[in-house]
This record gives sequence, C-alpha cells and structure tokens, in this order.
Amino acid sequence: MTDSFSTLVMTLDGGDVTIRLRPDLAPGHVDRITSLANEGFYDGVVFHRVIAGFMAQGGDPTGRGTGGSKLPNLKAEFSREPHARGVCSMARTNDPNSANSQFFICLDDATFLDGQYTVWGEVIEGMEHVDALPKGEPPRAPGKIVSARAS
Repeated sequence: MTDSFSTLVMTLDGGDVTIRLRPDLAPGHVDRITSLANEGFYDGVVFHRVIAGFMAQGGDPTGRGTGGSKLPNLKAEFSREPHARGVCSMARTNDPNSANSQFFICLDDATFLDGQYTVWGEVIEGMEHVDALPKGEPPRAPGKIVSARAS
C-alpha cells in the first residue's frame, strides 16, 4: 500500500474535481488509483464514454475503452455502497476481478450497478465539470483529464 491519501484532485478541461477517497470500502482500488494518478498515468487521458443521465468513463490510456495499465488486474472489492450521483467506481469486463485503471463517475443514480462494481470514491466538489464533459460513445471531441493527483 502507498501512503494514505484522503482526496484525489482531477483537473478536467473545465476545472478541478475533488474526489473523497474511500479506502474503507476498497483499499486495493484506492491504492491503485492514487498510485497511477501520482505517477501521471491519467494525465491527458480522455473520457471515452460519457452517457447523459448515467456515467462518464475514463482511465484508458488508448482512449478506446480497451486498455489499462501494465499492472495486474485487481480483485473485486464490492460493497453495499450505492452507485449514487457523484460516486466513483471501477470499470471492468464481465470478469468481476478484471478492474485495472478504468473508472467511471456516476452522473445520476445507477443503483442497478450496486454490488457489481467497486466503489472507491465520491465527488465532493466540481461535479459541474463532470456534468459538462462532452457526451458520446465515444464523444466527437472527448473531454480529458489534464492532471490527477492524490493528497
């Protein structure tokens, strides 16, 4: 495990988004997100899938939704935490233990995802910048993460 961080600040094209980290729910996933962020992994990475009323997904260095970091996939850390507006959770394939670097931020309540995806944080400031991300699968001109750092 890396140092204990309480927030992740993700600077988007429109401004800063502050995410409260939830190591109480998913210590391994928080460790992965903060390690990658502080290494600069997410800098310049786009939100490749943004669905109005649902979620914004990013974290793939290829920008296509098919890639991840070179690190091994993570074991699922599912919880009872609801997928409410502003919740940050890990993307994965059909394999519950396939999360790597991709994540999504809920734009609205998505409780049908509860118990199936690992919640690792929640937006506490700057949700308007997430809401403003260009929509599409993929968006024509995708919004990007300018930088992301844990503190």
